[in-house]
Amino acid sequence: MSYIEVQNVTKDYGNSKGIFDISFNIEKGEMFGFVGTNGAGKTTTIRHLLGFSKPDKGKITIKGLNPWKDSEKLMKYIGYIPGEIAFPDLKSGTDVIKSQAEFLGVKDLSYANSLIKNLQLDVRGNPRSMSKGMKQKLAIVLALMHDPEILFFDEPTTGLDPLMRDSFMNIVAEEHKKGKTILMSSHMFEELEAYSDKVGLIMNGKILDIADMETLRNSNLKLYKIEFANKEDYKKFVTMSNYEFVRKQEDYNQVTIRIQEEQIKMLMQELSKYNVKFIREVKYDLEKYFKEKLNLESNS
Repeated sequence: MSYIEVQNVTKDYGNSKGIFDISFNIEKGEMFGFVGTNGAGKTTTIRHLLGFSKPDKGKITIKGLNPWKDSEKLMKYIGYIPGEIAFPDLKSGTDVIKSQAEFLGVKDLSYANSLIKNLQLDVRGNPRSMSKGMKQKLAIVLALMHDPEILFFDEPTTGLDPLMRDSFMNIVAEEHKKGKTILMSSHMFEELEAYSDKVGLIMNGKILDIADMETLRNSNLKLYKIEFANKEDYKKFVTMSNYEFVRKQEDYNQVTIRIQEEQIKMLMQELSKYNVKFIREVKYDLEKYFKEKLNLESNS
């Protein structure tokens, strides 16, 4: 049994809103990225993992427990940053942290204090009048202060400036190194690509694909964009070559092809027979991988 299992879960709110027959597993110590646009179903899925919602169909287990039935037992193992943050009506960020520490039974606040320093969080102000970025920082401290073994982050970098976003992602990387099991949702591919072990693409409440990042990072597939100096060479290359064409842009005499690494030498030899304006390698990243999957889905 996987550490976290989501099996054929459906929550139908009507009007095509909700999540539909979702399945994925997260192993202990793994970081699972969850990417999709706003309204795709990321938050609904996380709320089910936390036991805030009961699925219409399907089954969820975390550490062998059912989040809906065993939410009280599970909460001591989980740190959570919600997409929409709300704090209790207390005078300062310090009071909120102390209240959370008391609730969780945390006696040592040294880790909380180190996070406050790293994030440059001013805990003196009233949480309800804090800026969006400061609220997000406080939520990060509250989620991590009890050193939970499972972390659920719902769009956690929203409201953070680029420097603070980097600081937060460094914290995520450190938590991952400690062996924490992490699910982090985002609409930004690059945030998840660098740190995740697996990334699931969700759209319209359905998981379309799950990418294994180790396989993607070590792929020997290469993308090359080529522009020919004239239409004749462009048409000849498109007609005569047996490469896999990812994109053809006849108006610009450009093609993008996908080849194996061992084919590069052969490609260069073949292109020497043409009048080539430029050739450059295109980074094959998570976003391109998922776009190809979407194209296949729409064309099938």
